[in-house]
Amino acid sequence: MIYRLSIFTSNEEADGQEALDAIKTTPVQLVILDVMMPQMDGITACLKIREISNTPIIMLSAKQEDIDKITGLTTGADDYMIKPFNPLELLARVKAQLRRQSITGKDEFNSLLIIKNLIIDKNKHSVKLNGLDISLTPIEFAIVTLLATRPGQVFSSEQIYESVWKEPYGYSDNTVMVHIRNLREKIEEKKRSSSIF
Repeated sequence: MIYRLSIFTSNEEADGQEALDAIKTTPVQLVILDVMMPQMDGITACLKIREISNTPIIMLSAKQEDIDKITGLTTGADDYMIKPFNPLELLARVKAQLRRQSITGKDEFNSLLIIKNLIIDKNKHSVKLNGLDISLTPIEFAIVTLLATRPGQVFSSEQIYESVWKEPYGYSDNTVMVHIRNLREKIEEKKRSSSIF
């Protein structure tokens, strides 16, 4: 399933393709994707959404293996929930994503962070390395901004989770480390690309 959410209303699309079409024409605050959808599965839909939007994505799946969660997060999802789950937990995670979005949109974030050849534009939510754009998910952007604002400080997974997700850590999984690994891969890829020129 995919939902287009606002404060008071939600809209459900029938499949991944319909959802993608809706996102292209309608402002979206948050997306909830089920991995198993007709026409276009959640993984493919997530990849295509990331080509046009940095809207937060929460992925739902009955698959419980670590590799399934890693795949979901690697394709651009900001959070991953395993079925069956408590609907109240899903609601809490939706609120956390929307809260993080509203916080990062405040004026205090509307400035540039420059660390050597890395430029982070908090206002535009963009990151450049050696002049090349790095496409990041909202969670990845929040993590790199957190680390960039406190250079030299060492963060634990728990500290990163609570700073970025704005909720107590409460449990142990590899969600933070997957996002960190994605960040490293994207930055290293841009380093290799820029060295060609």
